[in-house]
Amino acid sequence: MINRVLPHPILTIFLCIGWMTLNTSFSMGHFVLGLLLGVIIPIFTSSFWEEKITLQKPLVLFKFFLVVMWDIVVSNVVVAKLILGKNENLHPGFATIDLDIEHPFGISILANTISLTPGTVSCDLSKDRKHLTLHFLDLKDPQSATAHIKNRYEKPLMEVFKLCSK
Repeated sequence: MINRVLPHPILTIFLCIGWMTLNTSFSMGHFVLGLLLGVIIPIFTSSFWEEKITLQKPLVLFKFFLVVMWDIVVSNVVVAKLILGKNENLHPGFATIDLDIEHPFGISILANTISLTPGTVSCDLSKDRKHLTLHFLDLKDPQSATAHIKNRYEKPLMEVFKLCSK
C-alpha cells in the first residue's frame, strides 16, 4: 500500500523541498501543495523508472548537495567577473569527460549538476553512456577542468549509486 502512494519517497522529499525553495514564502499552503506535487508526480511517472532508486549513503549525498550549492555561489561570482570584464579574458571551449559512473540516474544527476553550475553546460552523452561532452565558458586547461568535475561531482555520486543495480 505505501509503495503505491509513495513509489519514490526520496523523489517526493526532493520535489517538496524544491517547491518550497522555488517559492520564497514558507507558508503552510505552499508546503501542502509541494507535498501534494511530491506525491502525485512520482505516481504518474513511476512507469518510466527502470528501477526503484534507493538512497545508499545519505550523508555523502547531503555533503554533495552542500558542495554543489557552494560551487553555484562561487561560480556565479566568477562568471559575473568574466562577463563584466574584457572579452579577451573569455576562453570558451568544449571538453569530453570519460565517465566512470554507470548508473543512469547517477549520470543524469551528474549532467544536471554540471549544467546547474554557472559557466558549464552538459552538451552530449555518448550512446554507450561512457563520454559526456561539456561546454565551458572559460576553459584554459581541459585536463584540470575535467579532473575537477570528476573529483568534485562524479566521485561522490559513484559512491552513492555504486550499490544500486543497473
